[in-house]
Amino acid sequence: MQDTLQAVDSWPKHSMAVVGSSLGGFYATWLAEKWGCKAALLNPAVFPARDLANHIGHQTHWHDPSQDFYFDATYVRELANLEISAITRPERYFAVIAKGDEVLDWREMHAHYPGAHITLLPASDHGLSDFDQHLGPMLDFLNLG
Repeated sequence: MQDTLQAVDSWPKHSMAVVGSSLGGFYATWLAEKWGCKAALLNPAVFPARDLANHIGHQTHWHDPSQDFYFDATYVRELANLEISAITRPERYFAVIAKGDEVLDWREMHAHYPGAHITLLPASDHGLSDFDQHLGPMLDFLNLG
């Protein structure tokens, strides 16, 4: 996160926006709270330290199991330190949450963003296979369309 903060330090915080999916949604929430900017979240992880604590050690990439990496316990501690217990200004958030998410609990996602603009999908999946249907409303919300 320190690298991210340095990379965008000169950006206009009042008019910028962040977008993130899954763990990226967790990071986008943290950045939106820190900078006061808008955020669009796609099936955002809410408690990644808890969810990833059981995955410490050697792992393979989900999209390409022939590639591997080592997930260190320090990463879980770093995630725990970034957790946002409650968002402060729900009007800054746009979230697309799928009840069919096979990775994250939609109820936790929904509860974590009370008052935010939420599109709750009755099905879909973690990867939001129907993302193209949500791109226009997301860009409109962020004033980037």
